[in-house]
Amino acid sequence: MDIVLSGFVLGLMGSFHCAGMCGPIALALPLNGNNNAVKVTGGVLYNLGRSVTYALMGAVFGLVGQGLSLVGFQKWVSVAMGVLMIISVLVPSLFKKVNSGKIPFAGAVRKGIQRLFAKKSFGGLFFIGLLNGLLPCGLVYVAIAGAIGAGGVAEGALFMLLFGLGTLPLMLAISILGNMMSLSVRNKMNKVIPVMVVVIGLIFVLRGLSLGIPYLSPPESKLSPAAHSQVDTKEAVDNSCCH
Repeated sequence: MDIVLSGFVLGLMGSFHCAGMCGPIALALPLNGNNNAVKVTGGVLYNLGRSVTYALMGAVFGLVGQGLSLVGFQKWVSVAMGVLMIISVLVPSLFKKVNSGKIPFAGAVRKGIQRLFAKKSFGGLFFIGLLNGLLPCGLVYVAIAGAIGAGGVAEGALFMLLFGLGTLPLMLAISILGNMMSLSVRNKMNKVIPVMVVVIGLIFVLRGLSLGIPYLSPPESKLSPAAHSQVDTKEAVDNSCCH
């Protein structure tokens, strides 16, 4: 369960990255209404839409992780994705295509979001969030690595759902209060993004190396689904009144 809960921490820590990538969309959301409650509701629906998309992605990649864990590649996926995230900060030119909108489906997603902006409804805000979750994003790729490492469909979906919810507080604040932020504050936030990406990458590398550090880099035996099932079985037998 600790690897699943780390999805929320990843989202919370990496939400500054979301502010840089998706901040313009969050700032432009059509949060219409005469009171703050209506605006907050619209902002929450938008972020829940993103979280639902992430959860669906997590289920798909969790299935991939389930297959990888059976052949012993689980920890190396975590290391590889962590290294890629660090390289993306050190050599950003290698990853420009990923975030430049040149991926074919990204253009269609952005057009869909633009059309939904005209609806100015709660439903429209939710669907904007659903589509927003499909846009290319380096932090989401890190979360996908975590979903793969979770080792199962349900675990991967829950990891990504909690990741999305972790980004909610800052993204909601940007939607409601964003226009009150000065340009200098936004620039400072942008400077934090690369640091957060490197920190997230290091966390995934350490976890994959299985150094025996509690919570941060548990031993390989703790990451194995089979090991967990064996421990659960042993505990059940030890606690049985019949043995």
